Amino acid sequence: MRPASTRAVRVALASALALGTVITGLGSASAQAEPASAKPAAWGPCAADVLAEIPAAERAKVSCAVQVVPVDHSRPRGDTTGVVMMKRPAGDPAKKIGSLFINPGGPGGAGLIYSAYGSSFFTPEILEKFDLIGFDPRGVGRSAPLRCFRTQEEAEAVNEGWYALPRTKDEIASSIRQSKVYTDYCKINAGPLLNHMSTEAVARDLDAMRESVGDKQLTYVGFSYGTLLGATYANIFPSKSRALVLDGNVDPQLRLTNGAQYDKERARGFEIALDAMLKRCDSVGVERCAFAGGARKKFDDIRASLAKAPTTLPGGAVVTLTDVVGRTSSNLYSPTSFKSLTAWLQSIHAAQNPSAASLSVQSVVDVPMLNNLGGRADVRVLPETPYTADDSYYAVNCIDKPFARTNRNWATTAAQWEKDSPTFGRYQAASDLLTCPTWPTRHPDRWIGPWNKKTKNPIVVVGNYYDPATQYLFAQRMTKQLGNARLISVDAFGHCILGDSAGADAAVTRYLVDLTAPANGQVFQPNAQPF
Repeated sequence: MRPASTRAVRVALASALALGTVITGLGSASAQAEPASAKPAAWGPCAADVLAEIPAAERAKVSCAVQVVPVDHSRPRGDTTGVVMMKRPAGDPAKKIGSLFINPGGPGGAGLIYSAYGSSFFTPEILEKFDLIGFDPRGVGRSAPLRCFRTQEEAEAVNEGWYALPRTKDEIASSIRQSKVYTDYCKINAGPLLNHMSTEAVARDLDAMRESVGDKQLTYVGFSYGTLLGATYANIFPSKSRALVLDGNVDPQLRLTNGAQYDKERARGFEIALDAMLKRCDSVGVERCAFAGGARKKFDDIRASLAKAPTTLPGGAVVTLTDVVGRTSSNLYSPTSFKSLTAWLQSIHAAQNPSAASLSVQSVVDVPMLNNLGGRADVRVLPETPYTADDSYYAVNCIDKPFARTNRNWATTAAQWEKDSPTFGRYQAASDLLTCPTWPTRHPDRWIGPWNKKTKNPIVVVGNYYDPATQYLFAQRMTKQLGNARLISVDAFGHCILGDSAGADAAVTRYLVDLTAPANGQVFQPNAQPF
């Protein structure tokens, strides 16, 4: 039975895998990488803790393997690291076409167990005809995770004073200071992978995995950041690309040439999605959206009020501007959370306007955050605990995305971004723009193009009109930058769509199975509308 929301499954999986354990570490200096031809994958039982994270009905089906790859692909006989994979075999071996590799995004998204949740994203025909292969990319989850800290206490000490939405001089100074401490820890503790976490490196790992499972060409579905991985693979290995589907697209050229502008435009994507949600709220009325009735103005009033001081709700909960910006940013990923989000916003509005007639508010259901503050994991502290998260998010972004090598001008830049994107500009600036200038790598290997190599079969690009994290304009740019691509669109909210639009799913199925690419420019509808 398919879950109510594929996006919710995606988020739950990302959270469940945030605390992965090491399967394999770095090889010794004398360890030899696989030669040009990778050895066949040695599939065997998955670890018990891995099996515990997947549905009971899938546990007997799946198997796991570790692909050995060079830490530095330019030195194929140097140190090695392991990339752990999980295979869910095709339902009908007689009809098997090959393997379908999946990347859930991130960067730093652990994708190992996504193969066991294939029914959430793919039609039964795909499950019948493909082995689904999930994997944790290098430095992520169970694939020798890149860690900047030795203990959880070290991580918490650095996070203290590192604000998700720094506004005052003291908060800005503290955040700049703590982000530098963070990157210093990474320089000390992260090890050899620190310089080799680029998307190019992962694409070359993916090619080794493709060969190890016996496929002559790659069949692949990438979500969010996974679209950059797919685009990179297609341009390094165009002749080895069979069928690639990219859902929730980045703008490769902008991301790899101007990290600051890319992040500024990401903030704009969240603003577009927020405005569309507030308009939809008003259109459905207060019976279905508690915040209806001038929703745009009410939201702006809430933001302006919280910029001056927190608001206390009737139950005693104190709400800050960071709370509202963070939760709104997170909930825009998943339309199923809109009703709860807007009920919560209405409770804040009522508390700020006690004489208003809108005091009767729908009950507020607490919805957890769907993404991390600035990409940092939300980990509960336990005394005397080892650090079990990983720091792959910044490792990938700060290698791939070029930034100025100083954050001295951060306050001025953040103020400008906030002017352009009043809700999310400063929030977006508090992530990579704050941290990457001091990231301890120089001149790392990374693919910066070209992006227009032609693949035999068109690459299928999928974009939502109101995707907050990867705005629709990015999908249009991805299509233009690739040498051979088709764009299909969905008139939908939320981040990524496969599994939540029957029309898009059917088009993708025909493409993956028969290599029949959909006509360019088709527009589909989601299975369900918000509210």
